[in-house]
Amino acid sequence: MTAMSNETRLREDVCRFGRSLFERGLTPGSSGNISVRLDGGGWLVTPTNASLGFLDPAKLSRLDEQGRLVSGDAPTKEVPLHTALYDTRGSARAIVHLHSTHSVALSMLPEIDPRAALPPMTAYYLMKCGATALVPYYRPGDPAVADAIKGLAGKYSSVLLANHGPVVAGDTLEAAVFATEELEETAKLYLLLRGMNPRYLSPEQVKDLVKVFGVTLPEHGHEH
Repeated sequence: MTAMSNETRLREDVCRFGRSLFERGLTPGSSGNISVRLDGGGWLVTPTNASLGFLDPAKLSRLDEQGRLVSGDAPTKEVPLHTALYDTRGSARAIVHLHSTHSVALSMLPEIDPRAALPPMTAYYLMKCGATALVPYYRPGDPAVADAIKGLAGKYSSVLLANHGPVVAGDTLEAAVFATEELEETAKLYLLLRGMNPRYLSPEQVKDLVKVFGVTLPEHGHEH
């Protein structure tokens, strides 16, 4: 596949996944943004004030490797957030940032461990998300959030922005979308079971998943 045809496919994929996320209520209004790396260098990102449900492939923002706009509409104000995750997590080829309800709610709870925002509740959460970091609140578009992401040193593919929403990187766009959805569903489970003393996966069960499926967990990622 040529670089041009690959870019065309990625543009269509961004719009297709964006519409799916929007139609299922995972990011309302003009919230949320998606980016993908291009094989020839640079990346595509959704424009500012654009609803993920109504994206135009031709109007996606095309940025060069330094994050400068090359073509398309003006990019999301969250470019520093995406740039920081790409810079620190070399395997990342796509990033999804949503304002999904249960993940935002989780990010506001006082007991959340910044090193592991969720306990090891299900196998698929660990397999798709690993552990999820929580970073402090910054206003949307604040360049300081990039420093907070860089402070994680690329150890996490799944991050919650306090009072804001999830940011998830994947080695493909599909993987990033699926992991974001898994994070949202696990956050929903946590809220449903909060205060009910649920049974989480044991350390032995976590070790088995790490061994069999190659799950990568940051140090101290799941000590629950």
